[in-house]
Amino acid sequence: MRTSKLGSLLLAVALISAVFATQVFAAPPSDPIRAELKGKIANVTGAVAKKFNAKDNLGNNMDTAKIIANPYVSGQFLAVYHTYTTGVAKLNLAKSTDLLNWTFIRALAGSSGNNATQGAIKAASDGGFVVAWEQEPNNHLKVAYYSSWSNLQNGIASKTYNCPRQLSSYAEGTPNIYSASSTSVDIGFHYFKNGDVDRQARGTLTNFNSWSSSTQPNMDNALLYWGVLGNIGDRDSMAYKGYTFGLMEGQFTKNDFGSFRPFIYDYATGNAEPLAMTTPAGSTAFGNPSFTTVTINGQAAVVVSMIIFSEGAQGSEGGQLIYYFYQ
Repeated sequence: MRTSKLGSLLLAVALISAVFATQVFAAPPSDPIRAELKGKIANVTGAVAKKFNAKDNLGNNMDTAKIIANPYVSGQFLAVYHTYTTGVAKLNLAKSTDLLNWTFIRALAGSSGNNATQGAIKAASDGGFVVAWEQEPNNHLKVAYYSSWSNLQNGIASKTYNCPRQLSSYAEGTPNIYSASSTSVDIGFHYFKNGDVDRQARGTLTNFNSWSSSTQPNMDNALLYWGVLGNIGDRDSMAYKGYTFGLMEGQFTKNDFGSFRPFIYDYATGNAEPLAMTTPAGSTAFGNPSFTTVTINGQAAVVVSMIIFSEGAQGSEGGQLIYYFYQ
């Protein structure tokens, strides 16, 4: 009887082993595309074109530049960025035809005691543009809708809204715009959790008169997995070859700007991976990443923007970095 039971048990184990031996666990379909994009973003040295310490034609630093194609002018690109001058931060708008050389158009926000930083811009799905930024005093998000290209150039906003802080009594800012129209804006941002570290959040602005937001612990966890102990801050998202990916910053050591690194985030799997950045001089500390698909020289490309912090900059690579590669 015991022999029979033992034989049955061994047979069952053998059958289960055979099933697992023949079963194939397929990797998520986004994996190879993410790996391709990850390699291209990390290879600054091999980019089609690049510019370190980017400034506009007036000499303004283009800090935290967010770039988009202008849907109203063929071959033109727009950037919003902030510049500190004598302690005042203004959110500026500039245009370009080559992604490297930028012509100042105007300041959109910012004045003494009312610093405007960390801008984001997106073409609205029903016409015009939406711009969001981090506004002082009372560190919070502010959003503006410009109903036309002409109004954007002239700084004439049809609607504006100051988003009340809901997740942190300390600070909420550094927006990216997932989607935008004149009536609804989907915004990613960070909140200063418990007055200690920045963490991820997302909110919806409805009709420019109602704001709701929530934390995004899934995004935080993707970077915490890699040992990020400081801020999890700026982010951007982009559709690439059928999948949506994010570009995020993570600070491994709290209060150490030299420990900021960029990560690629996969919205399909909820996983993130650090980018092994390579630059000609070997810079190491990167933050405030953004990326956008564009067409330049008749080819589909991705333009990437990041700050190289002085704590990790090598040679003359510090400041705002802008580069692009073909898809």
